[in-house]
Amino acid sequence: MKIALVSPYDWCVEGGVKTHIAHLAEYFREWGHEVVIFAPASDPEKVAGQCEVMGKPWSMRVNGSVARITFAWKSPEVKAVMAREAFDILHLHEPLMPLLPYHFLRYSNCVTIGTFHAAKEGGNRFYSYTKPITRPWFRKLDGKIAVAHAAANLVSRYFPGYFNIIPNGIDYEHFRQEREPLPEFMDGRPNILFVGRPEKRKGLKYLLRAFILIKEQVPDARLIVVGAGDFSRYERLIETKDDVVFRSYIPYDELPRYHRSASVFCAPNTGGESQGYVLLEAMASGMPVVASNIEGFAGVITDELEGLLVRPKDPKAIAAGIMRVLRTPGPSREMGKRGQAQAAHYSWDNVARRVMAYYERLMYEHQQVADSVAQRQALPAVSE
Repeated sequence: MKIALVSPYDWCVEGGVKTHIAHLAEYFREWGHEVVIFAPASDPEKVAGQCEVMGKPWSMRVNGSVARITFAWKSPEVKAVMAREAFDILHLHEPLMPLLPYHFLRYSNCVTIGTFHAAKEGGNRFYSYTKPITRPWFRKLDGKIAVAHAAANLVSRYFPGYFNIIPNGIDYEHFRQEREPLPEFMDGRPNILFVGRPEKRKGLKYLLRAFILIKEQVPDARLIVVGAGDFSRYERLIETKDDVVFRSYIPYDELPRYHRSASVFCAPNTGGESQGYVLLEAMASGMPVVASNIEGFAGVITDELEGLLVRPKDPKAIAAGIMRVLRTPGPSREMGKRGQAQAAHYSWDNVARRVMAYYERLMYEHQQVADSVAQRQALPAVSE
């Protein structure tokens, strides 16, 4: 099978959609399929050999984050590619994001699938404003995937239809396997771990406020903040630097050691999460987790079973959840084990197999329609 995977986002910037596409491509190639990735790139030389570069990206604020997408008019290039390559599957990720996916939709001559990743409880202004223009493009999709019910709920508000729920995956074995804790944190102090970017919707400021309340009850508690980005504006809020440790750009191979060094993981996100990679990675490590009760997280965790769900933007509720984990280590460990079992369903192997099965089903249906049309055309004309 020949497969085209298309990202609207800058391939030079790490993110959930890039991770998703890269893992699918890896598995599909292992299974003997030919895969080509198309994406814009701010530094084409940096990603040479990883993808076919289509356009230069520009920054655009979307869903509480900054997306780097291309507005380049690449119609002739896309038309030539689609005519030349004869793909069996065209798989667009965030197919309604400008502007690259629209070019591929325009010239698609094969089974075309769109995966919707974004989730936002309050709706999406971009979808709302562009609906009259984008509705015809949406109808060109033969198949539609949403990575979670939260993502399906968002897009279906504007474009009703059937969405096959196939989640984002995680590198389950990478986080499940035993790792040595970091010696610097193994001094007997209870460690609380946060992993995420320094963006408003990740909710770090609410965790910092909750940590003040926790310190009143557990004076030796420590918060470890790990993520990609500049946390300086948060560091300025901290009085005692020994109590809150900031680590930026930790190597991927080193990240599970932080999980092994902590007593509890906290995801205080305020919304806009379809699932939460970092939440699932923490669950895969077997950690007890305390997470905001937002739609995306509630689709992954059953409160009291695989983790604790607390009110978003509520430092007192966050602190109470973390304190409960710290004070009940036995039940919290059992909760972590159930979370680990739940996270196993999100391994990339499982996810890639489900996507491939969807490809095969759509190709079969597409062929059935083509055969039916051919049979009707072959029938002799009936004279009156």
